[in-house]
Amino acid sequence: MTALSLSLSLTLTSLPSFYALPSTTCKSRASPPGITAYLSLSRRPELLRQDRRRSIEAMSRDISGSDSPKAIELVDESDFEKLLSSDNRISITGFGSLLSERSARSTFPDLENFRTAKLEGFRRVFAHSAPIFFERGIANPETKEISSLSVEPCEGESLVVSVFEINRTEIPAFIQRELEFRFLAVVPETMEGKPFTNSAVLCGRYSDEDFFRIRCKGNKETYFHHYGRFNIDKIWRDDILPCRLYLRHCVLAAKNLGDEAYNNFLDHTFLGDRRTTIREYLSSRGSGIMEEEPPEALKSRYGG
Repeated sequence: MTALSLSLSLTLTSLPSFYALPSTTCKSRASPPGITAYLSLSRRPELLRQDRRRSIEAMSRDISGSDSPKAIELVDESDFEKLLSSDNRISITGFGSLLSERSARSTFPDLENFRTAKLEGFRRVFAHSAPIFFERGIANPETKEISSLSVEPCEGESLVVSVFEINRTEIPAFIQRELEFRFLAVVPETMEGKPFTNSAVLCGRYSDEDFFRIRCKGNKETYFHHYGRFNIDKIWRDDILPCRLYLRHCVLAAKNLGDEAYNNFLDHTFLGDRRTTIREYLSSRGSGIMEEEPPEALKSRYGG
């Protein structure tokens, strides 16, 4: 078994799910939309594999030709392998800290072809607790400023994102780093609106139930290792606020990509209430965040 196989077998499930946005328009300032699974888990494994293969190969056509964009959940090694290019690279979609090329390169030193793109049918939301902020001493539990970013389906929304390629050998580390997310295959578009020929990996909203059951295998000690030791008993929640330094970093990263990316981040990124945009937040309760400097040891990591 390869290192990739071992890592994926420890962290991912064995059955795929094919997701699509609801047919009704998602209001940006409404509650999280539901996601419909189009593959029944009770179906025979060989049929699931066939459907997954057909889905990934046809996804670009499906998304570009449909009013309801689709995404495929990546749940085992074969799913990731289907996204590999001929030179064994896989595309990653960045929407928060990975909007910063410097930040992306600090995590993936050998990344290639960093560029901006558009992603239709998703919105950014600050709605989950991030243990890395506790580890680095920049979380504030008293004010609930502990949240990181995720994305979730929202028909009618459009994000400016980054896309870049990493080596196949970097996938296990990527999975471990983003363990709290649901891994999705999506088809971004160029800034001119042309769909990419290859799918890219996107880290989407997960759930506490799935994280504990699937990622932790129902093991309380594993959960404690990841979250419990920071007194986090619920990961995905709507009553928390962005970690201040992280939010500042993301805003600066978006600004460095140009006006379109900057304004898109401010107006298409929401607090957990799904109503308050980051532009509104920074002009009210979050005022002063952009003037705060990170500690010396974190200036490079959180400097945009």
